[in-house]
This record gives sequence, structure tokens and C-alpha cells, in this order.
Amino acid sequence: MSDPTRPRGPKIIAVANQKGGVGKTTTTINLGAALAEAGQKVLIVDLDPQGNASTGLGVAPSDREYTTYELLLEEIELSEVVRETALDNLLIVPATVDLSSADMELIASEKRSFLLHDALRQNAMDVYGLDYILIDCPPSLNLLTVNAMVAAHSVLVPLQSEFFALEGLSQLMLTIREVRQSANPGLRIEGIVLTMFDSRNNLSAQVEQDARDNLGPMVFKTRIPRNVRVSEAPSYSLPVLQYDSTSKGAMAYRDLARELMSNQTRAAA
Repeated sequence: MSDPTRPRGPKIIAVANQKGGVGKTTTTINLGAALAEAGQKVLIVDLDPQGNASTGLGVAPSDREYTTYELLLEEIELSEVVRETALDNLLIVPATVDLSSADMELIASEKRSFLLHDALRQNAMDVYGLDYILIDCPPSLNLLTVNAMVAAHSVLVPLQSEFFALEGLSQLMLTIREVRQSANPGLRIEGIVLTMFDSRNNLSAQVEQDARDNLGPMVFKTRIPRNVRVSEAPSYSLPVLQYDSTSKGAMAYRDLARELMSNQTRAAA
């Protein structure tokens, strides 16, 4: 039975696309930073063995003693894995390459698809007062990604503004449908965000038109531009909002955060 005295939990969003190089981690970091800048308390869960979200937020590999691996597979205090970042209101559970072996170990668990779901809903999570949890998924549809979808309320899909972009969505949509039918009937698509958009490029415009024709209101109005500042920021272990606050990339992620929060408000009404 649920505890009526517990505070309402955060909105959990899995940021997923099985194709690599589409701006998934970049979107997770910068959307999280933009939400935090807007006064929301945000936790990023790095579920990618590459650990790029952790690096991009300044968590050095030597400082990742406890990670999402321990969160999923070992009984460890939540306070040991949740780390502060240099940004107010933004926390992270970092990742290391140890996660690459987690798939094999998860198979042995009877609750293999629900481990992240349960970890993010434990009573110890309440102390953080979170508004949002963003899960940076690996670029594959493996058991880690399934864990993210079972744990999440919705899935946000970064879509690169390039040829064949829409073709890769079919398998992702199929996986979302299977998770909805089997383990998480409330899972929905938060939206699809066009990344690396070049307004000077006819191909970007064509991809946008195709996406809006096929997916309609699921596509966010905000487009993330191809912007050198967005590309440079991770090498300084900063979100683009801190690296160059006035850049087009930073402003676009602020717009995306506002659109996301507005959608949440409407959905709750």
C-alpha cells in the first residue's frame, strides 16, 4: 500500500535513442542544467557505461567510487551514489565502464527490469526534494534501457536532423510499446526534440517537416541548433549554459526546459 504521507515523487524522464551521436547525453546535461537554472531540483542518472554525462558535469573518473552500477546491483546507501555538481539544484548519479557488464548480471535477477524503478522510489529519495529525474540511457535497446523505461514516466527522444533519422525511430517505438504492455502501462512519449538543427541546410528543414508530418504534436516546437559552443562545453566539463550562457545553444535548451515544464503543467491540469 502506498504511503499517503510521502511527498509526491519527481517526474522521471528517460532520454533515449538507440542510435549514437544524436545529442542524447548533451540534451540530458543541458536540459537538466536549464531546469535547475529555472529553480527545479534535478537528478541526472548516468546509465551509459561511457559515463559521458558524468564527465560533462565535472565528475572525474577517480571520484566515481559508487555509481549507477552499485545503485542497481548492490545494497548501498543512496547518499553514497548521489553526487552534487558545480550547479545549484543539479545532482548526478555517475557511471563508469563497470555498467558494461551489468546486462549480464541483471539477467540473473528476478526483478531485472525493475531494479532502477525500485531504486528511484525508495524512501531515502525523499530527502532530495526532486522535481525531475533525467536518465541518460545507453545508445542501445539493452536491459539497461529497459530498466530506464520501466522506471520512467515518459521517454524523451533526441532526433538528429539528418537523413535516415526517422527510420531508426521504429525500433525505439516498438520497445516503448512492449514496455508499456508488459511492465509500465503508464509510460508515454514525452516528446521528440530535433537536435543539431541547421536552419541554413535544406536537409534539416526536410527532416523537421517529415517529423512533424508523421509525429505531429509529439515533436517539440524547440529545435536545438548545431552550435560550436554546445560541442565545446563538454571538454570544459560544463553545460553550455555555464560555458557560454548567451550562445544559441544555451538559449535553445532554456526554451526546451520552458516548453517541457509548460507541457507538464498542462498535463497536470
